[in-house]
Order: sequence, then structure tokens, then C-alpha cells
Amino acid sequence: MSQVWSADTSSPTNAWSPTNPAQNHCSVTALVVHDLFGGDILCTRTSGGTHFYNLIDGRKWDLTVSQFAEPIPYDDTPSSREAAMADTSREKYALLKARVGAS
Repeated sequence: MSQVWSADTSSPTNAWSPTNPAQNHCSVTALVVHDLFGGDILCTRTSGGTHFYNLIDGRKWDLTVSQFAEPIPYDDTPSSREAAMADTSREKYALLKARVGAS
């Protein structure tokens, strides 16, 4: 995923860094993973706010965990596509989905 993340897919855009490419990509990544593999979108509270990730076939998948310096206190709160989309934009989602499809 690190090859397809960038400032223009990050929420907010100005908080992205090439040294931490997963930063601020949790919601948009959870949406694309949900498109590809189904399952559920979960969230948890972190020191930086709400963090989104996926549950597929009973297994947690957090492709953006590398953005954190400390362990995440996963509480596996059920979430939704709508909640994850509210944390990003349709444009960022479409761009990341297209990049993943092209890679």
C-alpha cells in the first residue's frame, strides 16, 4: 500500500509525510480493503482520534498500523462505510481505489 499512498489520498492532505506514508490513510484504506475483501469496518480511539481498520473472516487487518509509534488500544467498535467516508472524501477514495487497481 505504501506505493499508492500520497498527500493527495491522505486526510488531511497537509498531514502526510513520505517518511510515514500510512499516516492519515486509515479511513480511505479501510474503504478500499472493504471493497476488495468484504468483511466489516471497525474503529477505535487513539491519541490522534478515530482509527479505522478491517475485520475479515474473523481476523483484524490494519494496513495503516505503521503510522503509530505506540501500540493501538483496539476496542473493535463496529463502524460503517459512511463513518469512514466522513473521515475522507469521495475524490481521495476514488483516487486510491484506482491506484490499487492499477498496481
